[in-house]
Amino acid sequence: MLSENQQLGDVALDSWESNATFWDGSIGKDGNMYWKKLQEPSLRRLIGTDLNGQRALDLATGNGIGARWLAKQGAAVTATDGSENMLQIARSRTVGEEYPTMAFEKLDVTQVEDFERFIAANGENNFDIVLMNMAIMDVSTLEPLVQSLPKLLKPNGVFVATVLHPVFMTSGASRNVDLRYEGETGDLKLVRTKVIEKYLDIPPYKGIAIPGQPKRQIYFHRPMDELFTTFFRAGLVMDAMEEPAFSAEDEEKGRIESSRNYTQLPAILSFRMRMPYKTA
Repeated sequence: MLSENQQLGDVALDSWESNATFWDGSIGKDGNMYWKKLQEPSLRRLIGTDLNGQRALDLATGNGIGARWLAKQGAAVTATDGSENMLQIARSRTVGEEYPTMAFEKLDVTQVEDFERFIAANGENNFDIVLMNMAIMDVSTLEPLVQSLPKLLKPNGVFVATVLHPVFMTSGASRNVDLRYEGETGDLKLVRTKVIEKYLDIPPYKGIAIPGQPKRQIYFHRPMDELFTTFFRAGLVMDAMEEPAFSAEDEEKGRIESSRNYTQLPAILSFRMRMPYKTA
């Protein structure tokens, strides 16, 4: 009998099979605002842009935007996903483009057996970079990934991830808009705030990332201590973290509730982990 965690994982993966085409249409080849203004700039700072001679593994690649970015920086990339539909879309996005060092494999990050097969086929200590861009909140368990990282990474290799911010995004924080008058000028000021009712204990829940998507996806909220400690237990240490937020120029005037309008509250969390004791 499948555990509750496995059942949730299957439901989550099924939602991505159903949403794959819609998601790709919304993200596009070059990425949406989240990619352009938050994710890609943060990855540039955490990974760098001179990756010639390095090998990279992109987990939960989606439509492959992170994998293509790594390849454009010079890395030899293996892109993986647990969704066959997503993987087909990621492959199709490379047609007609120059990506001579990109390969694709199916790998479900919630399955120990998938990692075991992958490592057996590709060898241990093979990757300078393991990337998981905006997917941690979409998977039911991180244990198979954490257990596999010591075998995937080369000495001094890095694991880099971006995730919806646990405090301001996956906690279910309410978005509020207040109208206030400035005391000195009397001008009317629009003030946006978020109210966080719960943070430490939030069970998996269904939600919508992009209005119109065919099926609701499951979000797996993890407080920051739970998220980071999962990796710390495997011996990794965090040597960089960022909390990117949108700026005033990103304002989405047609949607007053848009996260792009909350410029003082970070929308995503980015971090980099290393295995310091691992030497050649």
